[in-house]
Amino acid sequence: MTLQQEIVGNVMQMAVVNLGLGQTVYCEAGKFLFKTTNVTMETRLSGPSAGGGGGQRGGAGGMGGMLRQAVGTAMQAGQRALAGESLAFQYFTSTGGEGTVGFAGVLPGEMRALELDGSRAWFAEKDAFVAAESTVQFGIAFQGGRTGRSGGEGFVLEKFTGRGTVIIAGAGNFIDLNPADFGGRIEVDTGCVVAFEEGIQYGVQRIGGLNRQGLMNAVFGGEGLSLATLEGNGRVILQSLTIESLANALRKAQGGDKQGPTGGLFSTDAG
Repeated sequence: MTLQQEIVGNVMQMAVVNLGLGQTVYCEAGKFLFKTTNVTMETRLSGPSAGGGGGQRGGAGGMGGMLRQAVGTAMQAGQRALAGESLAFQYFTSTGGEGTVGFAGVLPGEMRALELDGSRAWFAEKDAFVAAESTVQFGIAFQGGRTGRSGGEGFVLEKFTGRGTVIIAGAGNFIDLNPADFGGRIEVDTGCVVAFEEGIQYGVQRIGGLNRQGLMNAVFGGEGLSLATLEGNGRVILQSLTIESLANALRKAQGGDKQGPTGGLFSTDAG
């Protein structure tokens, strides 16, 4: 059953989801807004099962099956904790006719519903996930090696597989691009990447060399030493506002700007 949803609002959008009888949607803890009384809510540490059963618990396989399920749940929770994600998911199921549930992100900005057909996974920045059908599996992808260490925001990515609708949120306004329309490669601020399709190659490169212009970019440009690179043919979603720039603006408004006149490399922000 297709997830019936509508994204409403302007400055800070919300997703209103209409559930059919027995249909389940899950969200990251803290993204729930409201529900009708005929929708049940349950908090679990486990994500949805690969078979699309909504993470239903059961004793299939006897004690061995229960043990494997417990170990799998612990590994999922540990992976999310290591990535800085919420430990738990909240599941909502309509039990008496149609029901309604509302969700939202945590920052002023847009939301987007992505439709997965099983052929391609989607990757998103940490904390972008809002809610999804129980037929969509949520996972964590770690960018290893040099890319992860220098990429900052790109080290941990959320990964969505399966079939169905997944709803993500970001800061500011969204723009959809395909690197193939720009010679096959685009370079962006690492904090501007919201999500991209499987098949897009994500990487991080240093801005310029260790020369005068490279140091000028790092010290006065406000971008630090690296840019994210996205290559290939597929959909990419970027956001106009980064969490770092929002935090810096709030600190400055409160008289606590620690970035100084140069920003970038010489920022004293500990967060």
